[in-house]
Amino acid sequence: MLDRQIELKEAMLWSSGPEDKVTCHLCAHRCVIADGEMGICNVREHRSGKLHTLVYGRTIARHVDPIEKKPLMHFYPGSKALSMATAGCNFRCRWCQNSEISQMPRERHLIMGEKATPEELVEQAILSGSRSIAYTYTEPTMFFEYAYDTARKAKEKGLANVFVTNGYMTAEMLGLMAPYLEAANVDLKSFRDETYRKFAGARLQPVLDSIRRIKEKSIWLEVTTLVIPGLNDSPQELEDIARFLAELDPDIPWHISRFHPDYLMEGTPPTPVGVLEQARNIGRNAGLRYLYGGNIGGEVNTFCHSCGETVIIRSGSGVTSNRITQTGACPSCKTPVAGVGMTGI
Repeated sequence: MLDRQIELKEAMLWSSGPEDKVTCHLCAHRCVIADGEMGICNVREHRSGKLHTLVYGRTIARHVDPIEKKPLMHFYPGSKALSMATAGCNFRCRWCQNSEISQMPRERHLIMGEKATPEELVEQAILSGSRSIAYTYTEPTMFFEYAYDTARKAKEKGLANVFVTNGYMTAEMLGLMAPYLEAANVDLKSFRDETYRKFAGARLQPVLDSIRRIKEKSIWLEVTTLVIPGLNDSPQELEDIARFLAELDPDIPWHISRFHPDYLMEGTPPTPVGVLEQARNIGRNAGLRYLYGGNIGGEVNTFCHSCGETVIIRSGSGVTSNRITQTGACPSCKTPVAGVGMTGI
């Protein structure tokens, strides 16, 4: 049981169920929760006939980052994002790089964080010169009410809102958030349901459904796959991911990231760089136009898919040159470069 001194706020997206239980409609787990119990995320609790969020207004991480660190390469490149999170997650990824905060409520029975109102977050974003607020580090679906209130106030002030997400939200949750959400990076961890069930405690299909819905709602979408040796690195699985994305929209940037040992998979070796290059070739052959390697250092550049011209040069997470025209096109062949706010800076 978590600390009873935690401030409660009635949750959104739940309904009363049979036998004095409630059903949460926030994520695809759709937990049915008895009185005094919590959902899989360990940050939503049923008390006396109502579902409450335990993390509203409690930021456990807050930093100003380049938008490229989210990673988003085609959304106001070179801009800054106020990035924030609360404790908790609805996944149990064995390789989680943020397990100390994502699994804190489950493993340590704690919910830590500094108090910050939505108004304070928006003010900090403006004062820091951020173009957007990114809900990230842990799963933003789990602090939906907090993100929702912040996003509405951010939009009123001309700030964009970004989700970095595992994609396990329900259609109901995305429907409420969509009017205030300008971009999302979805972590597509595998294209095998068995892998999701065994290593993350979830299922594949809801993630694919969310990716499709995000595109349907005209929210700018980028997708990341952490390539893990022996788990999701087979050419066939990488082809399946690339084909799925290309059929949905060949302009979706695919981030193919290198695994580094962490959390419960410290014995697994890092991904060979050659595997990442093979994955990029697979993406090109499938028809994807924008492919990026992650966690490998060096330059991460954007190329015109038509003529191959380098249109954005990045060193680390910073943009050093943006040659895209004011009309959002390649300066050499005038082919449009997909994205939001892509004009040269």
